[in-house]
Amino acid sequence: MALQTVDAALLRKMFLAGAKNLESKKEIINELNVFPVPDGDTGTNMTLTILSAVKEVGAADSSMKSLAKAMSSGSLKGARGNSGVILSQLLRGFSKVIREYDEITIPIAAESFARGVDTAYNAVMKPKEGTILTVARAGAERAAELVNVSTDFEDFLTQVVQRMQEALDYTPELLPVLKEAGVVDSGGTGLLEVMKGGLDCMLGKEVEYSFEEAGGESEGKSGGRGAAATDISTADIKFGYCTEFIILLGKREFTLADEASFKAYLSSIGDSIVCVADDDVVKVHVHTNDPGLAIQRALTYGQLSRMKIDNMREEHNERVIMGNEAIAAEPAKPVERKPFGFVSVSVGDGMNAIFRELGVDHLIEGGQTMNPSTEDMLKAVAAVEADTVFILPNNKNIILAAEQAKSLVEDKKIIVIPTKTVPQGISAVIAFNPEVSAAENAEAMTEALSYVKSGQVTYAVRDTSFEGHEIHESDIMGISDHGIVAVGQDIDETTLSMIDTMVDDESGLLSIYYGSDVTEEQAQGLAARFTEKYPLVDVEVHNGGQPIYYYVVSVE
Repeated sequence: MALQTVDAALLRKMFLAGAKNLESKKEIINELNVFPVPDGDTGTNMTLTILSAVKEVGAADSSMKSLAKAMSSGSLKGARGNSGVILSQLLRGFSKVIREYDEITIPIAAESFARGVDTAYNAVMKPKEGTILTVARAGAERAAELVNVSTDFEDFLTQVVQRMQEALDYTPELLPVLKEAGVVDSGGTGLLEVMKGGLDCMLGKEVEYSFEEAGGESEGKSGGRGAAATDISTADIKFGYCTEFIILLGKREFTLADEASFKAYLSSIGDSIVCVADDDVVKVHVHTNDPGLAIQRALTYGQLSRMKIDNMREEHNERVIMGNEAIAAEPAKPVERKPFGFVSVSVGDGMNAIFRELGVDHLIEGGQTMNPSTEDMLKAVAAVEADTVFILPNNKNIILAAEQAKSLVEDKKIIVIPTKTVPQGISAVIAFNPEVSAAENAEAMTEALSYVKSGQVTYAVRDTSFEGHEIHESDIMGISDHGIVAVGQDIDETTLSMIDTMVDDESGLLSIYYGSDVTEEQAQGLAARFTEKYPLVDVEVHNGGQPIYYYVVSVE
């Protein structure tokens, strides 16, 4: 008998099956990356994105509306990397259509696929064909063709997946870099694996639904053999009051931006934070020294219910050391809101220190090796008490997540400066002028990016052919703004070869940031060799402390 509709229960299973299939194939997808750097690969980014949605889907009720909301909001918050953000936008558009129905028919499915593709294309500044977008569009176009032809959902989805496979196989003809490397697009492969997993579920194939990365932390990481309560001093209790309550939202919507802002505020006054939002209630738990501050902020969202405040120091004293006075810390004071603030992505103690010295308010640990999620961005923005917050992604694979976070923030003006490297981020902050407007600063900071040339030196993680270079695993690569410009076996020689391509008659300053695998003596030796060759160019050496990249350099 033909399957004519898909209800919420079946869609939930199909989504989880798709997510599981993606997770199981993530390493294969990672290997398709044509750029052979040790980065946050496509398969990993897409898996982390969809597993964020899996967590919310697991907590959703049995209605289509609740399921759609979980798929959309979970993937939006967990989106990492360009392919992860695009996947979240595909799910967002898809969910906007299906949430209005109790069951999905073939015409509704076709409409939801089309909405997902439109949403994803609109989210990308300069859509590129031969990518996940091409594969998604091919599937949506085939779905539209089948609306008045197919009456069986199994046949319908099978043909959609077949068309997507054909589009994926053709991606090397649309992107020369794929053809040179002899691979298909990794993001498109990830999307196809999600669709194949869902189709397998619909066809009745057995699916194993456990997720290695989706579950919460297990209880008792030390196996239940940690210190007993009597071994813990009250001095170790940083925040004294365990505070719990439920916010009754009424008709007010508790947006993703609200959630991020509230969590960030709670983080500023305490720890052990749980903030779980449902349609009309928000469950809150926090350890703090001033429960009143948490309650006052919560009252701005709605009425409170089931309030419970326990003095953890008092309970500890009664149980263990009766007679000692509780150790009270000074309550946190609200931070005064200022006109401008900064959020920057950074990695390495040295790089972090440089950004802090330049006045950056909040740092997000991450970069090429770990792309932060949209939720990471939202939390960082919420922690900065400023009317306008500038975000410095400092990596081309993080810009889209920053832009997505920008669209979700309502109480602040967010400006994303499209920095693709840490040196660009440093130049952008230096160009900031507190005496002019946000718009003028945005223009000046963006213009400053054109004055700095960036280079990074790392190692290859796979054999490949890229931009005319034959690269073997463990080769040293020099990567400038124009791509891979030097390949060799010696770190210093490759670095100097890369810098040669960056220096010209206008160059006046070379900045060298050495990583965690390089000593200051080695970096100074490299600087001396450069100075010998280019005596008119000033050289500065800084401890960047970054992993993976032996050197990050800038030429101005």
